[in-house]
Amino acid sequence: MTEHHDALETRSPAEREADLFARLPKLLAAAMRAPAYAARLAGVDPAAITDRAALASLPILRKADLPALQREALPFGGLVPAAPGSFGRLFTSPGPIFEPEGTAVDAWGAARGLRAAGFRPGDIVLNTLSYHLTPGGFIMDSAARALGCAVIPAGPGNTEQQMEVIAAYRPSAYAGTPDFLKILIEAADARGVDISCIRRAVVSGAAFPPSLQAWVRERGIDACQLYATADIGVIAYETSARDGMVLNEDLIVEIVRPGTGDPVPEGEVGEVVVTNLDPHHPQIRLAVGDLTAVLPGASPCGRTNTRIRGWLGRADQTAKIKGMFVRPEQVAEIARRHAEIAKLRLVVGRADETDTMTLRAEIYAEPVGFVDAVSWTLQQVTKLKGKVEVLPLGALPNDGKVIADERPVG
Repeated sequence: MTEHHDALETRSPAEREADLFARLPKLLAAAMRAPAYAARLAGVDPAAITDRAALASLPILRKADLPALQREALPFGGLVPAAPGSFGRLFTSPGPIFEPEGTAVDAWGAARGLRAAGFRPGDIVLNTLSYHLTPGGFIMDSAARALGCAVIPAGPGNTEQQMEVIAAYRPSAYAGTPDFLKILIEAADARGVDISCIRRAVVSGAAFPPSLQAWVRERGIDACQLYATADIGVIAYETSARDGMVLNEDLIVEIVRPGTGDPVPEGEVGEVVVTNLDPHHPQIRLAVGDLTAVLPGASPCGRTNTRIRGWLGRADQTAKIKGMFVRPEQVAEIARRHAEIAKLRLVVGRADETDTMTLRAEIYAEPVGFVDAVSWTLQQVTKLKGKVEVLPLGALPNDGKVIADERPVG
């Protein structure tokens, strides 16, 4: 039985790119039937947005802004052209952010990730993500059933009953957070319950560090990660190659410099921005707030879509300095005002019981008066004074940080 979900996963990158951008104009036209997108994209000709450069000219929609937008126009902030009653399920996530679920089978696009993790027809899946108001439980549930698996809708917690269910049904697979998988294994050890039936797992929703990966592997469980959000569904998934995470089909993913909508070069860490192709719930350049980087080449597993390194931190690096909030967007504005700047990092420190700021700038060339000019711009943009340090190209770390808060904790 083939490892791949369908032929889309192994088509050429050029074929995939052509298909995505051939479908994008229709998606934009559908999105502009929603009042908020009509306003955001006023003057845009959907037929002209047919490549990545054109897409990058459209405004970013930040996930962090969704709660305020939705409060102004309940429930979806005027960003969804379809009526709430036309969806399958309606959820809320912390924020609060209200999210609809489509009516299609595997509406969140998670089946590819489960199949890549080895889930197959006839498997019994213990699904421990919550089914209460948030979509996590249903994301896994619908994907597993789309693959022909039976699902135990266990949800999180209640380990005593989980032990009873495992003993009765002998599930072959687990879906949930890596932390709760560890809790279940430890609970089984403490109670003398045999859960060796669980051989495969898909984990999401929390960090899965190498130490925990090794611990789970030692227990005979082959666990793969899913990278998903409640807004989009599954963005990327780990495969048997264990070499980065493969982007999901039917999504256009960009990696941009935090605080901007500008795509970064391949390999540079930046913020994940996603455009989906769902006309009922369109997401146009949604910045989800996570950092990652593109890996070169294709996965050894045979899937040809772009690979990313996985979750590398949060892009929201806002810092409060001397009582004033300084945001990545402000650092980006400083770079926009000085063409000599290639890359910036604002380092926040503490000296003599006072906050300090140092703007470290990689530059192409240093004209006369450059430091003074950038110092003035820094003060104008942030309303705070700080030092400017000039660095050669490539001197700053490739970690996606625009604001590095190095003040001691406590």
